[in-house]
Amino acid sequence: MARYLVTGGCGFIGSHLVERLLADGHEVTVLDDLSSGKSENLPDAAALIYGDVADPLAVAEAMSGQDGCFHLAAIASVERSRDDWARTHQVNLGGTINVFDAARRADPPIPVVYASSAALYGDNPAVPLSESAEPRPLTAYCVDKLACEHYARVADRVHGVPVVGFRLFNVYGPRQSPISPYSGVISLFMSRISRGEPVTVFGDGELVRDFVYIGDVIQYLTAAMTQPLPGAQVFNVCTGTATSLKQLARLVGELMEKDTGLQSTPPAPERDIRVSVGDPRRLMAEFGFACDTSLRDGLRKTLKWYTASQP
Repeated sequence: MARYLVTGGCGFIGSHLVERLLADGHEVTVLDDLSSGKSENLPDAAALIYGDVADPLAVAEAMSGQDGCFHLAAIASVERSRDDWARTHQVNLGGTINVFDAARRADPPIPVVYASSAALYGDNPAVPLSESAEPRPLTAYCVDKLACEHYARVADRVHGVPVVGFRLFNVYGPRQSPISPYSGVISLFMSRISRGEPVTVFGDGELVRDFVYIGDVIQYLTAAMTQPLPGAQVFNVCTGTATSLKQLARLVGELMEKDTGLQSTPPAPERDIRVSVGDPRRLMAEFGFACDTSLRDGLRKTLKWYTASQP
């Protein structure tokens, strides 16, 4: 049994990770300010510390006595990063530096597995996107995520902190709220289709994304903690499968057995990325398994949760 800290553990990805760690017999502490996550997402066995990852003292106290840290806390809203630039920077980059700093002060330094983002590739034509593709960040959030990767290398090379990062593509699954500004497109589609409302797609609906089921993401997060890798390496977490928003809307409608009406809205500049599909080969070679949940199966599991969660 190990003791792990999960920052942002009340959120969508974090709460799934906490469940898995507890199921594996570990002791889990969560640091979360509940700005987007919900305390009811946590199992009773997890200890919750209400605190801000941008506060170095809160991070240091939460990290004390831990065997490892999963750093997932972030303000992921593109709108927030535009409208409240300074605050999102404090959380997304400053909070990550706080985590690395607290980890390096332990003896020996505590390993950290952290979430980066595939959004930092921006509008890059080198599809499928490998880890060596040129970053072209379009938002403050993406710039901060790219900077986190650079600071991870500092943590590793200068301070001896074992660090692994994951560039997550479009993660979906149960517990992703359709009413949150952080929602993924799948939860939004399910919400609108269930109410008989048309689905809104950006542009012509031919924007292409790589959708990854939450269960597959958790597999990699936990594996990275148990097999530390040298050099602050960063991996794509993706399927390598391209799905347009139109295709996605039709599949969700088919599974919900409802007609899907589509309406178009002009894409925002930061979202006007035609194709974002990752190359999973390096990930598979290092860890020995793939993101193998098909989109149809993952949507079925998500729909089952969504249906049960409605009043």
